[in-house]
Amino acid sequence: MMRISTTIFLFFISFLCGAQTVIVADAMFDSKTATLKSQPRIVIEESKISTITFGGAIPDGTLVDLSGHTIMPGFIDMHTHLTSSHTEHGYRRLASSTARSALRGVKHARQTVLAGVTSVRNLGASGFTDVALRDAINDGDFIGPRMFVSGPSLGITGGHCDNNLLSYDFKAISEGVADGPWEAAKAVRRNIKYGADVIKICATGGVLSKGTKVGVQQYSLIEMQRIVEEAHRRDLTVAAHAHGTQGIYEAIKAGVDSIEHASFIDEQGIKLAKEKGTYLSMDIYVTEFILNEGKAAGILEESLAKERKTGSLQRDNFRKAVQSGVNMVMGTDSGVYPHGHNLKQLSRMVKFGMTPAIAIQTATYNGAKLLRKEDQIGQLRPGAYADIVAVQGNPLSDISLLENIDFVMKNGEVLKQNGKVL
Repeated sequence: MMRISTTIFLFFISFLCGAQTVIVADAMFDSKTATLKSQPRIVIEESKISTITFGGAIPDGTLVDLSGHTIMPGFIDMHTHLTSSHTEHGYRRLASSTARSALRGVKHARQTVLAGVTSVRNLGASGFTDVALRDAINDGDFIGPRMFVSGPSLGITGGHCDNNLLSYDFKAISEGVADGPWEAAKAVRRNIKYGADVIKICATGGVLSKGTKVGVQQYSLIEMQRIVEEAHRRDLTVAAHAHGTQGIYEAIKAGVDSIEHASFIDEQGIKLAKEKGTYLSMDIYVTEFILNEGKAAGILEESLAKERKTGSLQRDNFRKAVQSGVNMVMGTDSGVYPHGHNLKQLSRMVKFGMTPAIAIQTATYNGAKLLRKEDQIGQLRPGAYADIVAVQGNPLSDISLLENIDFVMKNGEVLKQNGKVL
């Protein structure tokens, strides 16, 4: 307890005096080159990295000694749902109000950042609860990751992004439903108006939606083209939920920036993604939760049956995508499974074809590139935000080390050290 209090006191004095913080460790992961470098000395001034040297004298400043550790950029999960709960699937979702979802997001944001995920792309939240959560974190009301948010997902009537749980009598329609190119463009404009900084669309059916077929295309090519045109004009990227082969192909042709899930992608789809520079975000960890614990969490039997057909094929296609060299990021679909378990996906990424170094690069630098923020996050470099995580040992030898992050710093503030929350 005394050690934690001393750390807090030193950082407080450092802040008041304008002094710099210095982190030393055994090794640093260079996410741009996917290599380890020995004996880093990272100087931090306020929220950003000032200088990085290797070996030699330790610069003056408040010392954070991470001897025996490997330090890395804070991880980036490119597909989260922080205002959703893994205990509320199927009809249980109808019991949660918008306000309750927003409040729940505070807990989930904390769990996520303390797990070492310092930035997220939140893809789908009703009532713009993700916008509110992002702004509260930015204002310092709560701790959480840096958030890039979509607001409500856009989709067709009766599609994956609609509310299909209730009968006609209730006239229930999700707020992101937009049919036809001009209504879809209007929905993009509305989401931007209320604070979205990324657009998420549903190009095909989904596993967890009632009454949709996973492989069937929903938005047409012309609708997706109009959405992408509107979003790109406003300098926002577009993420497309797409399991089905044809829907993936059409979404890539329309110009989306990332394909989420990509379960049934074929060689033609992978080839086109490479040509267009499209990123694939394949949530290969979540299958385990859905099939092992999903029924108890309220997931419909219909959805469980769809996952049994989808999960293994998605993992096979993940391996093919890795071998092809297509752009990939880490997207986990947190909220379907418990928040804070995000980095369990890394060991699955290695199991299904990636090297540990490339898996870490995919979950750091690649995510930052897709967000167009690689000069600010996703790598340790002068001028970038001081988002730094660390584990004892070498994660390139044992990727599972990353499931228990010892040290978390975001914006130059230590949130966790020696495995303890400060």
